[in-house]
Amino acid sequence: MNRKELYKRAFQDVHRACPGLFLSVASSALLEGIAPYVTVWFSSLILIELSGMRRPDVLEKRIIMAVAILGILSLMRIVFKQWKEYHQNDYFPRRDRIFIEKMFSLDYEDMEKQSIHDLRLQIAQSEMYQGFGYLKLIEIFEKAIQNTLGILCALFLSVQLFSARVPSENTAWQFLNNPVFPIIMIILMVSLAVFSGKLTAKTTEEYMSLLTEEVSEANRAFGHFGFAGLDTKKSVDIRLYHQQDLIKHYWKNSLGVFGPSGMPKYYRGKGGMLLGLSVALNGIFSALLYLFTCLKAIAGAFGIGEIMRYVGAVTAMNTNVSGLIEVYGMIAANEIHLQRIYELLDTPNHMYQGSLTTEKRSDRQYDIEFKNVTFRYPNTDRNVLDHVNLRFKIGTRLAIVGENGSGKSTLIKLLCRLYDPQEGEILLNGINIRKYNYKDYIQLMSVVFQDYQLLSQPLANNIAGNSEYDEERVVHVLKEVGFEERLKSLQSGLETWLNKDFGEEGVILSGGEAQKVAIARALYKDAPFIILDEPTASLDPIAEAEIYSRLNEIVADRTAVFISHRLSSCRFCDEIIVLDKGHLVQQGTHEQLFKTDGKYRELWNAQAQYYRT
Repeated sequence: MNRKELYKRAFQDVHRACPGLFLSVASSALLEGIAPYVTVWFSSLILIELSGMRRPDVLEKRIIMAVAILGILSLMRIVFKQWKEYHQNDYFPRRDRIFIEKMFSLDYEDMEKQSIHDLRLQIAQSEMYQGFGYLKLIEIFEKAIQNTLGILCALFLSVQLFSARVPSENTAWQFLNNPVFPIIMIILMVSLAVFSGKLTAKTTEEYMSLLTEEVSEANRAFGHFGFAGLDTKKSVDIRLYHQQDLIKHYWKNSLGVFGPSGMPKYYRGKGGMLLGLSVALNGIFSALLYLFTCLKAIAGAFGIGEIMRYVGAVTAMNTNVSGLIEVYGMIAANEIHLQRIYELLDTPNHMYQGSLTTEKRSDRQYDIEFKNVTFRYPNTDRNVLDHVNLRFKIGTRLAIVGENGSGKSTLIKLLCRLYDPQEGEILLNGINIRKYNYKDYIQLMSVVFQDYQLLSQPLANNIAGNSEYDEERVVHVLKEVGFEERLKSLQSGLETWLNKDFGEEGVILSGGEAQKVAIARALYKDAPFIILDEPTASLDPIAEAEIYSRLNEIVADRTAVFISHRLSSCRFCDEIIVLDKGHLVQQGTHEQLFKTDGKYRELWNAQAQYYRT
């Protein structure tokens, strides 16, 4: 996208997310832009009368009018500023929603890419550092309106500065009436204002934008190490292994960008020269303005009251011209950050989106088959699964075993279509699962992964995955997994908040309790396939025995798949498959596999030796 298309799209996206934001910013900017000139105008009117005829009635009217209008204007500024700040505060969660919705819609394959997470972090760090990205749009919009209006008001108030003529009797000053003289002054002052603005804009465009990369890394390090001491999970290891000094080291280095090699170095060198020159040019501008204005006042072109008006107006115009040039610098500097935003938001979905709906069967008769499936993770050349053929028998309990890295969890991710295989196909009732609508297909699966996550929300909402829930069903599934007694001990019952992120009244479950809740969540979904990855890893032997003793009743007529490292827990399954380095090497019941000299018996004996006395 070129710059025009990029900014048009960015403004449209922010407006769509925050409908009232730009209107409130524009209203506030208009009032802020006009307010200084209204003050200058009434001040000059009062000063003109004081330095002239000093008529009490005229002075009274002008003072009353000034107080009334400036009072109303101040009140309006407060109201519109509050309106603007309300929408600006509302902007942050709405902006986050843009990125959250994108992350939710990404292919799971892209969600796991470090490059995607780095890109999102860079966007957040750029906004945190100098407000680059969407946030800078608000500043650009506000300053563009404010400075443009300021220039127009200044021109209106100062036009007589250049058109007012010296009286003919002041012959010594007649050269000021020569049209060339004010034209030269206008050219000089405009040039100084523009050049001063360009110097400041160059600083923003050239340095601040380039430094963003370095500062982003520094902020990332600081954010991680600077707050590590507040993380209760990390603080134990930090204390036991005395890692405070290590954290202090990274903390200190993350601030290096603000030290001798960072911003101070720039401002002592090129940056300082540019900004110093900009200030010097502003000084020259002011000197020329006062010289020209005072000469014309001495020559009798206007009185002392007008001096205040013209000096105030033209000085403000200088500021506004420089500000408008700076806005252009902001636009240029912000372009790379908007490009980065749309690099993330335009990440395409490569996974084929099918259109078939899955058949709704009350008998749960769904047949799934892996046919010659081969899979390797992106940017790798090792097959995690290699020509796997497997059929999930309807209504049976299937255990998947193997060493770490054998492909067990990967097989489940393919079954859930988090990835698509590079070779072969996965069939649901004889049809490639790619042809089914993904949301429709995934409703067939209830999965408890080993690294499951429970939200900091009430217990019942965690299980239902919704703000509304069937209380009877929630209690039933909790009872099925053996959580009934723990539920009775919770003061708020199903409305008990998990974790303490939102208040001290939250409850932190033990590992085994949390795993029971995760299993209950899978049961509540009531899908025909239930998949448990290390379902009892966090349970003590008694709780594990309790879960397995109930499994037949819990699973009912579902097809159940278990991934487990504890081979003793697989004996209740109808069938066991053994994976080794991505290959399906054995398949059968425990008795069949144990009698055969192979990988299963090797794994069984390796575990059994620890229980022999």
